[in-house]
Amino acid sequence: MQEVKMSGELRSSLGKKSSRDIRKQGKIPCVLYGGGDTNIHFTLEPNDVKHIIFTPEFKSASIEVDGESYRSIVKDVQFHPVTDQITHIDFLALYKGVKVKTQIPLRSVGEAPGTKEGGNLILKMRTIDIVTTPQYLVDELTVDVSDLELGTTKRIKDIVLPENIKVLQQPNTPIASIEIPRILKTATPAAEGEEELDEDGEPVEGDESSEEGAAE
Repeated sequence: MQEVKMSGELRSSLGKKSSRDIRKQGKIPCVLYGGGDTNIHFTLEPNDVKHIIFTPEFKSASIEVDGESYRSIVKDVQFHPVTDQITHIDFLALYKGVKVKTQIPLRSVGEAPGTKEGGNLILKMRTIDIVTTPQYLVDELTVDVSDLELGTTKRIKDIVLPENIKVLQQPNTPIASIEIPRILKTATPAAEGEEELDEDGEPVEGDESSEEGAAE
């Protein structure tokens, strides 16, 4: 898993006014939870966090604050409702042997045979909730769709999980499926022995001219 190194500045004061002043200076108020007996309040430069926030990849952070280095992951990010600028970041400290709950990307691998038959691969989940300890933390989980046929589904229970990782979603939760397009459903021929129906639901009669020709 990739790690982003950052250097933070310890906050000298707390509160809403202090946070507003920090934002006016162009910095981001942050909190590191689990970093010792008390939470650590500090600030970061916007450029320092862009590679860990504005990315689909899951990364850890090595944050140096007041001479101490803390390995952590992003717990929560708050954005301004109008400008979309980051207004606050919560980090969660990682310690060996201490379980953490987080959300990581879920990616499909392989080529589903059902797509070659005209079906659409629908990914119902892009992220997945897990519990593990830092030494077993991974940057993503994958689901193999190389055996997905038309109308079939992959579920949480179908994921091959790495060692010591527990998924929090229910085992039968669907994560990927091959949906049959409407045009394929309507184009499916009538089964042998079944009558073909017209638009009004009436049986389709044979070609009269061909029947007359056969009678002659």
